[in-house]
Amino acid sequence: MDINIISEAIKLATAPVFLLTGVGGILNVLGNRLGRVIDRARLVQNLIEEAMDKRSASSPARLERYYQELITLERRKSIINIATAFLVLSAVLIAMTVIELFFSVGIEPGKLYLSNWVAITFVSSFISLVSACVLYFVEILYASNTITFHPIAHNKVH
Repeated sequence: MDINIISEAIKLATAPVFLLTGVGGILNVLGNRLGRVIDRARLVQNLIEEAMDKRSASSPARLERYYQELITLERRKSIINIATAFLVLSAVLIAMTVIELFFSVGIEPGKLYLSNWVAITFVSSFISLVSACVLYFVEILYASNTITFHPIAHNKVH
């Protein structure tokens, strides 16, 4: 096997490997966001349980806000999970592209033969990556639109 052909395959595989590193970074960000959503959902569930135990002291409006927040957290969790699935699919397709590039060296001695599958898996990985990034943006917008910066009014009895 010609060392120049192997060198060429390694050069071609470098770009997808860097892309794989970027996908890993985005996966880390999504994992952190999912962790925060889950932590907040657990806190809200505890607040609901406490409010139910002290039913006379808590207002129905407060309970309704808690339930609405749980609904938004569930939606955010779903969006993040779908984006994560697209990113994992992208990573798998990138890895398949790298594998195909290395197998392309051994098909014909002395020649680098790129099959159509290299293009298909690489383009598919980008489509999956773009889909995940769009969902990430949707989740950020959804989270931003569901928060209020107005204080909760409390009915105080004097």
